[in-house]
Amino acid sequence: MSRKRAVVSLGHEALGYTTGAQRDAVKVTARALADLVEEDYQLTITHSNGPQVSMIHKAMTQLHRVYIDYTPAPMCVCSAMSQGYVGYDIQNALRSELLGRGISKPVSTILTQVTVDPYDEAFYEPTKVIGRYMSREDAETEIKKGNYVREYPGKGFRRVVAAPRPIDIVEIETIRTLVDADQVVIACGGGGIPVIEQQHILKGASAVIEKDAIAGKLASDLACDELIILTGVECVYRDFGKESQTPVASMTAEEAKAAVKEGQFEAGTMLPKIEAAISYLEKVKDGRVLITSLGRVKDAVNGRAGTVITA
Repeated sequence: MSRKRAVVSLGHEALGYTTGAQRDAVKVTARALADLVEEDYQLTITHSNGPQVSMIHKAMTQLHRVYIDYTPAPMCVCSAMSQGYVGYDIQNALRSELLGRGISKPVSTILTQVTVDPYDEAFYEPTKVIGRYMSREDAETEIKKGNYVREYPGKGFRRVVAAPRPIDIVEIETIRTLVDADQVVIACGGGGIPVIEQQHILKGASAVIEKDAIAGKLASDLACDELIILTGVECVYRDFGKESQTPVASMTAEEAKAAVKEGQFEAGTMLPKIEAAISYLEKVKDGRVLITSLGRVKDAVNGRAGTVITA
């Protein structure tokens, strides 16, 4: 059995932005993940899906415009599609990379649903922009259907969906069983498929879940030793983008909370990662969070790069 259990959260850089770019990107990503396996990590992997789910949503909407008998796919279905094809590319690339290193370890993707609260405030103030630019006429049609849109002057309108807080990972026991069997698991892709529980029935929600939030929950639900968040920068910085920018090698959860109150982290980029770290460490007191880039992750787990956050 592997010694250290970790959830690894992959950002956009690990996947690319098109189907072709993704096939190339996951080969590089697989090498970094295989390095972690060789460092004696048991991995559960989650990933972003922003470009992928947006592409699927655009394609399905356009299909309906051309062939009226094809109904547009709801967001929950688009999310499921993105989980499937992103997971397919990651698991095949990682399996090949591991076998090439003489490591025989099963890699599988779990289509994962995540429950959300229908009364979550996020549903009243949606923030996640998805899909194509629309005409005013198409935007008015979306509004009549109860959807939100945002205008971009000179470009058109785009759909905006909610990003509610995750409550429960429906397939967590399946994931845990595979983790306990020392397998590599890809789960909760794109934050998971958001569903609303109505008695014993799960109904898809028109929303997306922040992938960093679900990474923190997945790591705490599995009582992992580490949460590794891979992003576009090598570490966390104070005063990011300013002349006074300084790298942060380590911080405590309380120091992270103080930095959040200071407004140190930008919403939509580093802030969700810090919030996920704090949430995980509140439940796994002896855990460790590592934030770094894909290219430096091997150095980071050996203390030569990245930012470490502990309780």
